[in-house]
Amino acid sequence: MSESDAVARARRAAEQHDSFERLDDGRYAVTTTAFDGEVAIDSDGGAAVFAVTVRVPMLDAVTEDHVAPVVEDGWFDTLALRLEDVDGAFRGTDDADVTVERDDEHAVLNVELTDLDANRAAADAVAAVEYVEGTYVEGIIPGYDYTEPVTHLIQRAASTGGGTKGGTPL
Repeated sequence: MSESDAVARARRAAEQHDSFERLDDGRYAVTTTAFDGEVAIDSDGGAAVFAVTVRVPMLDAVTEDHVAPVVEDGWFDTLALRLEDVDGAFRGTDDADVTVERDDEHAVLNVELTDLDANRAAADAVAAVEYVEGTYVEGIIPGYDYTEPVTHLIQRAASTGGGTKGGTPL
């Protein structure tokens, strides 16, 4: 199987998946979360490669209050450690290439998934973006007045958990 066949299979898998929306430049947006999750598709031999990038705001960017740098640094370090385990959410590969970086007001996860099964790789790409959202919500620090999208995520988590308002889902 040629590399172009693997890319074509990967693009078909993405276009058939309900969570993907094709962007103008041939990449795909994952539409199931509040955060910006994008996927670029390539191939490696006969395998599909889904390069996933997820950008989430640092705490100071989503609070009405100022978050002290030491708090933000510790929060990011903890988030990065948790996100490095993203491959636990995958059905396919368990040795994905994962990096987590801090870019001004964002934490950025990059993960590259390689799989012979393009449909499974597409599902794992979506799982990566959803894992980031769930991990982010778990790490919300109580005591701050949050703005969107965090207020929506907290409310959704509380509703899912049977609560009505306030606090984090922890």
